[in-house]
Amino acid sequence: MARPLRIEYAGACYHVINRGNYRRNLFLDKGAAEAFARTLGEAAVRYGWRVHAYVIMRNHFHLAVELTEPNLSEGMKWLQGTWIRRYNSFRRLIGRPFQGRYKALLVEPGPALGQVCHYIHLNPVRAGVVPASGAGRYPWGSLSKWSGKDRPSWLEPATVLREAGDLPDRPSGWKRYLDYLEFMATDRPAQRELVAERLSRGWCLGGREFKAEMKKEAAQRGAELDRERFAGLEPETVQAEREEVWEERLQSLAKAAGIALTKMPPPKSHPDKSLLAAALKRSTSVSNAWLSRRLGMGAPASASQFARRWQLRPEGARATTKLLSRVKT
Repeated sequence: MARPLRIEYAGACYHVINRGNYRRNLFLDKGAAEAFARTLGEAAVRYGWRVHAYVIMRNHFHLAVELTEPNLSEGMKWLQGTWIRRYNSFRRLIGRPFQGRYKALLVEPGPALGQVCHYIHLNPVRAGVVPASGAGRYPWGSLSKWSGKDRPSWLEPATVLREAGDLPDRPSGWKRYLDYLEFMATDRPAQRELVAERLSRGWCLGGREFKAEMKKEAAQRGAELDRERFAGLEPETVQAEREEVWEERLQSLAKAAGIALTKMPPPKSHPDKSLLAAALKRSTSVSNAWLSRRLGMGAPASASQFARRWQLRPEGARATTKLLSRVKT
């Protein structure tokens, strides 16, 4: 599978995550964490990033980044590559410290981005490194930098303050923010919402309209969304998202073909079913199991065979190609 594309544009916000190879402890010593924070600052200045939050843990990091230019891939390549060279040179090592390409979840500006920032700031609390009342004392993150006189210019406080209750950007406001985080970390309903794994999994965080807009953006940029969203992610975390994509595609194909999905004929290899199955397999990564279950085609292997046989027939292949030409990707 080719390397997936990123959806990048000026103003886009992301939750960026990467881990040490085999969950190796990369930032266990002070020097490695300091070097990464310093390199992050250099990257933010170099690429015009607004960093809304960051934290560096023992074996991974989290960033909440907003772009002023479509340069996330370029900037992350420089950030990770520069830090790796420094890390390996200092320790006289070779190899790739990170587990692979970073993960970047698109985030809708506003409440969703604010929640990601709170989630990032509470990472040390969830890991048991500091208590909820001492979250601000964790040194390798933005939380310890906000109220200090030496706060970097590339740190953007507006989202954090606004989404915690329109707090002022002064010591009293940041004290109230720490109180807010402590509440989020100890109040059970708030804790369940904030610690939800969805904040670091999937492909996009935000409302339905935002996700729909991002799908459209991906299509306009020539990206194959199914590959872009899910390449390299854990299968169990993306199954629901995959099935949503397949169902949307199936609905579009059926409408274009004039096929009523609620009145599908019983035969497992009926031409309507074979046509839809072939079109889905040519335009998505649909699984045979989902296809057979959704269209009533028997065993998963049967769905694949029926679609293949349909495609081998000249009239079947022509019908599939014609249908796909009538439905936008």
